[in-house]
Amino acid sequence: MPSSPPVVLTIAGSDSSAGAGVQADLKAISALGGYGLNALTSVVSETPGIVSQVRLLDADFIADQVRVLFGGFPIAAAKTGMLGGKEQVQAVVKTWGQLAHGRIPLVVDPVMVATSGGRLLEDAAVRTMIDELLPLATLITPNMDEARVLWDREVADVKGMEACAHALSLRFGTAVLVKGGHLRGEAADVLCHQNRITWHTAPRTAGVHTHGTGCTFSASIATCLARGMTLNEAVADAKQFVSRAISRHFAWQSAGAGVVHALNHLQQTGA
Repeated sequence: MPSSPPVVLTIAGSDSSAGAGVQADLKAISALGGYGLNALTSVVSETPGIVSQVRLLDADFIADQVRVLFGGFPIAAAKTGMLGGKEQVQAVVKTWGQLAHGRIPLVVDPVMVATSGGRLLEDAAVRTMIDELLPLATLITPNMDEARVLWDREVADVKGMEACAHALSLRFGTAVLVKGGHLRGEAADVLCHQNRITWHTAPRTAGVHTHGTGCTFSASIATCLARGMTLNEAVADAKQFVSRAISRHFAWQSAGAGVVHALNHLQQTGA
């Protein structure tokens, strides 16, 4: 019999276009050699560029999904994505604290706003996430806009990214990866781990308008951690995986939205 892959849990929302959310997470987990589980927090009606409607799931149901999965599988790592509201965040915090804190790596993608600009985290939930969830994380992966909210000051350049990553790492007692997707030039992200700064870069692919890169990145890091990599190794491998998913993207002509792009998670070959 083939050896069983490490089990990776994603706690996030469902994306009807399958380019982000748990759908993107499960593709990335599978592509990188993990076995993906999901606990849904919400259901989003969207296509790339448009968030139409968001439905949050009951907090008790979210907690029950996580409890059932921990009872049935040897989960090796997990990530969180879109959580939605204060009650949903608290459900994840309470359940994680009871079942896994300090024992299993947790990557927190502090999802607040979709690529299209649609709000994905209620205002009341932001403070709960900051106060209760982020201190539980092994790694936090904010983009520059999310980093600005968490740091409460502007993050506009590489020096600001480094300062922000260091400040947030000290504040929450965890590693922080600030993603520089909005900068010009190379796609550059900065990791602060154990008071050490490391840059992770990849060529930028121009003219591609995908969504789900943050979801894919955090799920990929969690999978690499589940496979036994160090944090720096996990970020490096995940960075290259996401870069390939962007550069080898899919494209279709859509009657309503023009050309639609999507990440290529599953048809990658080589580095």
